[in-house]
Amino acid sequence: MRPKKMNKATVATATALPLVLAGGLLLITGCQSEKDRLSVSSGKPELSVSGAYLPQPAMADMAAAYLTVENDGGKADQLVEVTSPLSSDITMHTTEGSQMKHAAKLEVPAKGKLALSRGGTHLMLGKLDHKPQAGEKIEFTLRFATSAPIKIQVPVESASYRPKD
Repeated sequence: MRPKKMNKATVATATALPLVLAGGLLLITGCQSEKDRLSVSSGKPELSVSGAYLPQPAMADMAAAYLTVENDGGKADQLVEVTSPLSSDITMHTTEGSQMKHAAKLEVPAKGKLALSRGGTHLMLGKLDHKPQAGEKIEFTLRFATSAPIKIQVPVESASYRPKD
């Protein structure tokens, strides 16, 4: 039996089809945002901070602070230090069950977030410069293992303040 002879249109279609599919794939890939392409190709953390607050403390020498660090980048980072003119003694803590544990660093996952909240991971401020009052703003500097430091202004909220989800 003799193989069937293909006409020129069939050969052209068979040759062009892989090229069209490859071009479509490039077009789809090209639709990613510039930010997505940079974070995937560079593999760097892209950090931002939101939801920061410090409840007005009951004691004059100790307070807690809460915030969220979001990482839109393709590589994890770590929060390694937090400083503020308000306190010369800021430590990071995790809470396991009912026990607080000091943490030397806190992980900020790639494409994820580090959430510091009441009853969980948080910042403890000791040796306060003064007792912060509701309405005041306190400067904090967050330092990371690989990313540049981030300075934020943290509002002092009432002691009973609960952020909206």
